[in-house]
This record gives sequence, C-alpha cells and structure tokens, in this order.
Amino acid sequence: MSEIRVAVRRLLDSEQAAPYRGKPLVVACSGGPDSLALAAAAVYVGRHRHVPVHAVVVDHGLQEGSEAVAARAADQLSGLGCSGVETVRVTPGGGGGPEAAARRARYEALRRCRPEGAPVLLGHTRDDQAETVLLGLGRGSGPRSVAGMRPVDPPWLRPLLEVSRRTTEAVCAELGLSPWRDPHNADSRFTRVRLRTEVLPLMEDVLQGGVASALSRTAAQLREDADALDTLAEELRARVRTPEGLDAPALAENPPPLRRRVLRDWLRACGVPELSDAHLREADALVGDWRGQGGHALPGGFELIRVRGTLLVECGGRRIEERASDG
Repeated sequence: MSEIRVAVRRLLDSEQAAPYRGKPLVVACSGGPDSLALAAAAVYVGRHRHVPVHAVVVDHGLQEGSEAVAARAADQLSGLGCSGVETVRVTPGGGGGPEAAARRARYEALRRCRPEGAPVLLGHTRDDQAETVLLGLGRGSGPRSVAGMRPVDPPWLRPLLEVSRRTTEAVCAELGLSPWRDPHNADSRFTRVRLRTEVLPLMEDVLQGGVASALSRTAAQLREDADALDTLAEELRARVRTPEGLDAPALAENPPPLRRRVLRDWLRACGVPELSDAHLREADALVGDWRGQGGHALPGGFELIRVRGTLLVECGGRRIEERASDG
C-alpha cells in the first residue's frame, strides 16, 4: 500500500502535474485490481491534502452482468472513502476493433464527468507499459509509440507506471477488496492478451527476469529524447515558417529527424490526417532530396508541393493555410 501511495504523491508533486495541485482528483475505475488499488491510495493522499477524490465507473455494456460489476465497483469505492462515485453507461462504436471502440467511449465519458480543471487518474501499471512498448515495436510505428504512455498527458495522470500489477493485486488482498476479473483479459483473440500471457512470460524466462522494468526504462528514455527533439523541431518550425508555407532550403540545412518532425506538425496544422512514417519520408524528399520532382500525395486528398523553394499544401486545387491556433 505504501508503494502505491508514494507513487501517487510523487506524481502529484511533479512539475508536470503542477497545474492540478489543489484540484479535486478523479479516479477512473473498472473494478479491477489496478484501479481499486489506485483509488485507495488516492483517497489516502487526497485526505491528507484536503482535496476531494471522486470516482467514475464506466460500464461498457459489452458483457452480460456488466451493470452488477459496475454496481459492486461503486460500492467498494464508496467504502474506500471516495467523496462521490458516478457510474456511466457507454455504447462503444466506430472502427478499429472492440478494444479501440471501448477505449474511445471510456475516455469521452471520463472527459465529460470530470470537474473543470481536475485531473483523471488512470490505473495503468508497469506491466501495461511493457505491453504498450512491445505493441509499438511490433507495429514499427516509431519512437514516440515505443516511448509508451506518459505519466502526465493532460488531463490524464498515470501514477502507477512504475508499479507492478502484482503489487496492485497485493493491495486489494491487504484491504479485503474483491476486484473484478475481466474475462476479456484472458481472451487470446486480443493481441494485448497474448503479449501478456505468452510473449512477456517467455521473454522473462529467456532473459532471466526484469523485462517489464527494462521496457519501462526504455520507454522513459525514449520519451525524454523525443520530447527534446520535439522542442528543437518547434523552434526550427518557427524559423523556417513563411507567410505562404515553409522555407524548404532553410529546412534542408537540418538533420532529417528534425525536418520530419517539423513537417509532421506543420502538415497536421494544415489539417492533413493520419500521417504515417512513409508519408513523412516522401514529404521530406521534397526538402532533403530535391531534384525538381512533382508534388507528394497525402491522406485526405491533400498534396504537398514545392514552388520556388517554398513548401505548400493544396487540396482540390485550393491552397491550404496552417491553422493559426496550432503552434
């Protein structure tokens, strides 16, 4: 219990979480061991800091008896001392599979339920972080994906990213709580479940332990590197911006990783959706490998062109300007 309380205090005291000091805390709870243990620690910390702790239980309605599961979670949260417990029923929908649909619905509900200015504490553990890093590696989606989940990603706070799932289980046993065991967490149809039950145990065996901690450390190191590069890219973008677009020769004087970050942020600010690494590398060819070639097609019907040394974005023959609210 003390390990989780320290984790909550440490994150709330961090510079990143400074905007939330003195604000009410909201704990997202599924009724599982991770979120119940987090709620218990948050109530303890909140009591000593004189801030209320609310809890939100999201019922996805995906399994028979989900209402009873949500009600039991709400009862346990009230017993832990949460100042308010709200149960919200959502209807997941949209593309990307059931996991992605449920995640979108859950986060939308949590945004609606949190008091203005309050952070939402999520119960992701070190084991969840390890799974996220492996998913990013397997998909080849770049360093930002392999960097995993951020401890602070406003309004989300993840205090338990350095705490093991075994610890949260032990806390629930220590407090006499009865966490819900989601049957989906044992369903091998889901990629994350197979990582959890097959891949990570095998890696722990082959590498003689410590894999989850090593992956978590790797994620933290990559986040620091990516943040530093993003800061440099933001400064570079300000220097190469022109009234029409971007100064391609000035941008070309910089290393490709910085150029691609500038292009990514600028193209997103112009409204280009779903940029992949392949799109960014093709776009960068108009900067670092310029041979007078034509424009590059982008998702959403957009096109990146180079005219007299300036990069421009067009869509349907119309010039697209960067949104003023971005950057």
